[in-house]
Amino acid sequence: MIVKNEEDVLQQSLNKVGRYVDEIIVVDTGSTDRTKEIALTFTEKVYDFTWCDDFSAARNFSLEKASCDWVLVLDADEVITNFNVGHFWNVIKSDKSVVGRIRLIDIVSDATGEKRCTERISRLFNRRLFHYEGIIHEQIVKKDGNSFNTVPVEITVEHSGYTQEVIQRTDKIARNITLLEQALEKNPEDAYMLYQLAKTYYMAKSYKDAVYCFKRALALPLDFSLEYVKNLVETYGYALINSGSYGEAMCLKNYEKYYASSTDYQFLMALISMNNGRFSQAIEQFMRCIDNKEGKVEGTNSYLPKFNIAVIYECLGYRAEAVRYYEKCENYPAALKRLREI
Repeated sequence: MIVKNEEDVLQQSLNKVGRYVDEIIVVDTGSTDRTKEIALTFTEKVYDFTWCDDFSAARNFSLEKASCDWVLVLDADEVITNFNVGHFWNVIKSDKSVVGRIRLIDIVSDATGEKRCTERISRLFNRRLFHYEGIIHEQIVKKDGNSFNTVPVEITVEHSGYTQEVIQRTDKIARNITLLEQALEKNPEDAYMLYQLAKTYYMAKSYKDAVYCFKRALALPLDFSLEYVKNLVETYGYALINSGSYGEAMCLKNYEKYYASSTDYQFLMALISMNNGRFSQAIEQFMRCIDNKEGKVEGTNSYLPKFNIAVIYECLGYRAEAVRYYEKCENYPAALKRLREI
């Protein structure tokens, strides 16, 4: 773990992870609060690293301090909520050259409120064979340059770093934008870095800047089977909606051939139809989301499409139908609020 000024979250994270690991390595990059003091209550292996605007350098320094071959990399604002020890051991005993992908639940704030988004990220690997590259949004690469396989690991982590409260309390958005722009100066056609810059602007609610960067990325050759490209397309759609560019958002229809089976994509297209006043089409699209396979964003196959169907019915004056669909949302706070008001 590399840290800086994480006194508000570090204890909770280390409390959980300490149950499952043989040692904890904490590398501090210049804290001025109680971060190091808290870390020292969990481990003696707390090291200082002079920050040099390079996340990979700090990550690789932390890997050098480990005495175990297999490492699990976490951030201070990530808390383990599930750890299947048996499955974990099966993975690391089966093949030392694989990288384990844990399940990360991001708690994200945007203009529509707080969402829980799920993704798989590479965090478990053998440090003898792998290291990090990239000054920001660093990637795990094999030291010999060869390709490698990834496997899902039954470890779930909840990340709170992109809630509006945390963003307002830290300078991580401004820091990340600076580092991403530096990386893009060296390679202006790096689609992944453009995606990360766009997503960072999105987190900062700078939706027009996000749209501009997403467009730049989408103009480059892309592999639409990659997870980050799917996220790029979907977040681009939400950036267009949040910037009020509803008509322009209809261009997302062009990506249906890649993502027709995705609940997240279908839900996004329903929102776009709804914001363009195509209410019948939107209701049909929302209906297809209900009871479909679970999406990356929590609720896209259950209470969220039901809520939006209710909103459409209410806007059209069909009060009874609106109430019926608000009630189908069960304990969704926005639906309960509308039921009280109407």
